[in-house]
Amino acid sequence: MFRKPVLLASILLAGLTALLPAQHPGSSRRPVTTETEEPVTFNKQIARILQAHCQTCHHPEDIAPFSLISYQDAYDHRQAMLYQTGNRIMPPWHVNSECIDFQDNPSLTVEEIRDIRRWVDSGAPEGAPADLPPPMKFNSGWSLGQPDLILAMDEPMTPDFSRGDVYRCFVLPTNLTENRYVSAAEILPGSRAMVHHVLLFVDTSTKSQELDAQDPDPGYTCFGGPGFSFVYALGGWAPGNRPKLLPDGVAMFLPANSRVVMQVHYSAHSGKRETDRTEVGLYFSKVPVRKTLLALPIINTTFKIPAGASNYKVTASLPYSLSSLPVDVHLLGVTPHMHLLGKKMTVTATTPDKRQLCLVDVPNWDFHYQATYYYKDPIALKTGTRVNLTAYYDNSSDNPDNPNSPPVDVGWGENTSDEMCIAFLHFTLDGEELVPALGKTNLNSFSRFWEVDLAPSDRGVARNRQ
Repeated sequence: MFRKPVLLASILLAGLTALLPAQHPGSSRRPVTTETEEPVTFNKQIARILQAHCQTCHHPEDIAPFSLISYQDAYDHRQAMLYQTGNRIMPPWHVNSECIDFQDNPSLTVEEIRDIRRWVDSGAPEGAPADLPPPMKFNSGWSLGQPDLILAMDEPMTPDFSRGDVYRCFVLPTNLTENRYVSAAEILPGSRAMVHHVLLFVDTSTKSQELDAQDPDPGYTCFGGPGFSFVYALGGWAPGNRPKLLPDGVAMFLPANSRVVMQVHYSAHSGKRETDRTEVGLYFSKVPVRKTLLALPIINTTFKIPAGASNYKVTASLPYSLSSLPVDVHLLGVTPHMHLLGKKMTVTATTPDKRQLCLVDVPNWDFHYQATYYYKDPIALKTGTRVNLTAYYDNSSDNPDNPNSPPVDVGWGENTSDEMCIAFLHFTLDGEELVPALGKTNLNSFSRFWEVDLAPSDRGVARNRQ
């Protein structure tokens, strides 16, 4: 729930707290209540709020910088909790909920924020032990539980940052003897400090093995893409992006005898150089699959953000030769992506009857918290629908995340100090119906095929074939 970008505020608040008269956990300042209000304690109300909204990230060995499991944890961070929840900085939810309804919105209610304030104002009492709810149980390492298949590098990687960021592709044989459908792919970075992002591609040829054999170091250099044309992908990871099981009946295709090629971006901007051994956990569908999940990027790679520009606009639309969707689809989710200069992003769809739908609105982009947002209800988009993206960037010296001082012109690039303008749409084809017993496309009901001509490094991101 609490992320590194707001740690400075937490430290300042902690300093202010130190200037106040000394108190101890459970000390009894006069509660701020009315005759009809029930006193707020950690055991009765606050622990339940933390379990519902915070502890998924704020437990040991997860992405948050500190734990919020125990009473002492909460008491020590009570002022930060008060400030960050009151200002809706935390829990992190970087999309506008008025745009459209997404799943897993962790936002606190007005009543919950009020309870946190009342608890802090009344001295943060612990309360009766009998009121404490049973503790949450967290999986060690894998947040979705033990994977069906774990893939890892043959040997650890220590990147050489002498020339800047490092992109390496690691070939991970699946050794599968039959086709499988993947409901989720969870990625565990070996070094959270260095790993900027991870992408997973599926190679059904021998090309990745050939590239690996030509490079004496672990994996092979793959700046800009995996180095081969691919049809299938298994998603990826960026800071803040948590794995999620796909709905029953929808999955990603993993052919027999294929290899998962894991592209890892190691960031020199992190200031760290250590050993990494990132792992991938695959979760296979336990029910018959009817639809294959596909992804299509809405992307602009030709922009240039002038040095000093504080609100520079970049637009994108359905890419390449497409002007609108060529088939009927159902949109399941969206993944916005920018780098350190990103400020805000909106993606909209204009239907054939000229209605405009908001697909995602990110009013305050946070590079340190990136997520795939899944819709509460899949969105039906008809043939002829147009999709447009509008993003704004702050390349001024007032941007504390600007990697360049003084600012310089910045365009599209793979390095952390470069920029990107992209949103991935995750969808299924209405015309596709898989035969559960065979795992093949039912051509009687799926008679339309489509293919998008992509740039060489991105070829195959959105492609459906027989």
